[in-house]
Amino acid sequence: MRAWSVVTPGPVEEEGLRFVEKPVPEPADDELLVHVRACGVCRTDLHVAEGDLPVHRPGVTPGHEVVGVVAGVGAAVEGFTAGDRVGVAWLRRTDGSCAYCSRGAENLCPASRYTGWDADGGYAQYTTVPASFAHRLPAALDDVALAPLLCAGIIGYRALRRAALPPGGRLGLYGFGGSAHLCAQLALAEGATVHVLTRGSAAQRLALELGAASARDAYAMPPEPLDSAILFAPVGDLVPVALRALDRGGTLSVAGIHLSDTPPLHYETDLFYEKQMRSVTSNTRADGREFLALAARHGVRATTHTYPLTRADQALRDLKAGRFDGAAVLVNDLS
Repeated sequence: MRAWSVVTPGPVEEEGLRFVEKPVPEPADDELLVHVRACGVCRTDLHVAEGDLPVHRPGVTPGHEVVGVVAGVGAAVEGFTAGDRVGVAWLRRTDGSCAYCSRGAENLCPASRYTGWDADGGYAQYTTVPASFAHRLPAALDDVALAPLLCAGIIGYRALRRAALPPGGRLGLYGFGGSAHLCAQLALAEGATVHVLTRGSAAQRLALELGAASARDAYAMPPEPLDSAILFAPVGDLVPVALRALDRGGTLSVAGIHLSDTPPLHYETDLFYEKQMRSVTSNTRADGREFLALAARHGVRATTHTYPLTRADQALRDLKAGRFDGAAVLVNDLS
């Protein structure tokens, strides 16, 4: 099969991500072989390709927002048959027995493994997934619409819950890419007032079209104090900016897996009055099930821009340069 491989981690403009021949993977006894039909392009893929996240598997194939059909079933798998449509997300495997897994926090499992980082992902014609981590997908949505929901949507959902937004509260979103524009739709459907702080006129226009009360530059103050804020942009300089925008008792949720260094915080202006900051680490399978159900109920839809699988390198370059709003999706043009 053909697949993209992180041969030399580094700037995506330097072609360290290459389109290569790889064997079609063999599913383990507890795994599914998945024929990829669509794969979302996530900023985490960019971090892996450029080495911001050290590669765990030499030559790894990125991609963890995969929609495909089952093409093979491991010997121990039950409940799936060839032809079933499934989703493959970031969280690939946990030990299921540690203290974190036992208390329902499998996203914190020290033995956790991830699609497109520890194992080859969906920038390919085929990938594999443990059957217990495969997502069953709503029938009403097509492959391209579903792909961004499998990471951008799920992570945005977890970040929203970590932000402790009160009912009818005021939410600020810093950055407005794939994850934020899905999170905004869910927050609005649940009754929040949403203010978007982001660079780029296209992203600001999209925010207003989706129902945001305001859309301003990322370093501007929102028009009213925020009950909660989520930082989606991987820019540490925005941490004190977002904290200062919070009302008393407000919560900042930091959604990214990678963040540039934060500047010093000033206690009185940034943290006093019981403001708090929380990180977000991956997601649980329960997060995925809950979000997919809510997305179907509330009509959450990704704004998508499609690229053929054979142009994944261009999609990542465009993501890095901020050339599109919403989310990019690779469509398998090789069958």
